[in-house]
Amino acid sequence: MKTRLSALAASSALVAFLAACGAPHSSTPANADISATSSPSAITAANVSNSDISFAQLMIPHHQQAVEMADLALSRVTSPEVKELAEQIKAAQDPEIEMMSMWLQRWGAPMGMGEDHSGHDMGDMNMTGMMSDDDMRALADAQGAAFDSLWLELMIAHHQGAISMAKQVKGSSSNAEVITLAGAVITGQKVEIDTMQKLLAQ
Repeated sequence: MKTRLSALAASSALVAFLAACGAPHSSTPANADISATSSPSAITAANVSNSDISFAQLMIPHHQQAVEMADLALSRVTSPEVKELAEQIKAAQDPEIEMMSMWLQRWGAPMGMGEDHSGHDMGDMNMTGMMSDDDMRALADAQGAAFDSLWLELMIAHHQGAISMAKQVKGSSSNAEVITLAGAVITGQKVEIDTMQKLLAQ
């Protein structure tokens, strides 16, 4: 119960933050020269670093895979606790995807880097914790309690990757929105990892 209350508190704080960020605004001066570009290093938005841009570009597909995994769990999971957790993950990460997409649009940055990152200054950001195609196929093929266990194991690794990415950008960013979201990812996903580890041990 204490773990769930902590997760709900973290989610409530993030919802308030997302609502505040949803209002039309921009931290970019009106005379800033921002145009869509394939290279984050060309972005000139005030108070936005290459790390901020790379974080959003990499975390969006990272979150999208987590939502895909959550949707798969909702269609076949057997444990009500795991189903509740999948719902919680989807509810948290869908609006974060929307917000990071809004940032990239506002910053004049492309939504993604593409497969070839050569020539891109990624601001030392690395995408970690993503499931391979083989992992996703194994999860899709699993049934019953075996599915529940595999889903928990893979989601723990996925969350650990997201936390690593959030720590990277939090340590280098000076953008308040990015720092706040990174902190919410770290706090919320640590709570969820603790819950998943306890479910695996049962």
